[in-house]
Amino acid sequence: MLIDPNDTKPIYLQISEWLENEIIGGRFKMNNKVYSQYQLADMFNINPATAAKGLNVLADEGILYKRRGLGMFVAEGAKEIVISKRKNKRLKGLIQDLVIEAERLNVSENDLIDMLKEVNRGRDKK
Repeated sequence: MLIDPNDTKPIYLQISEWLENEIIGGRFKMNNKVYSQYQLADMFNINPATAAKGLNVLADEGILYKRRGLGMFVAEGAKEIVISKRKNKRLKGLIQDLVIEAERLNVSENDLIDMLKEVNRGRDKK
């Protein structure tokens, strides 16, 4: 993922989500050192303070931890924290939006389930 200036999310949150994706994808494992704020700034052509803010978001959530003078590292249970956070916030939010839109369009629960299955089958074919 490249940082998208057209994304409505602040860049520091895009950085934190990118790092979360790296953790979920297994590219950063427990106790692995992650990129420094300067490395992230260079990679994404952003201000180091913005990159630091993205790292600090993850540290505040217990996903990363700081080792003085050494940098940021992936915390124990980080992958599970990210997955839980995304299920309970992002996924539920998307589902709520979907249900509201379905109600506006008078789409039944069964029709929604069928649509979900159809989309999933299409993903399986790729």
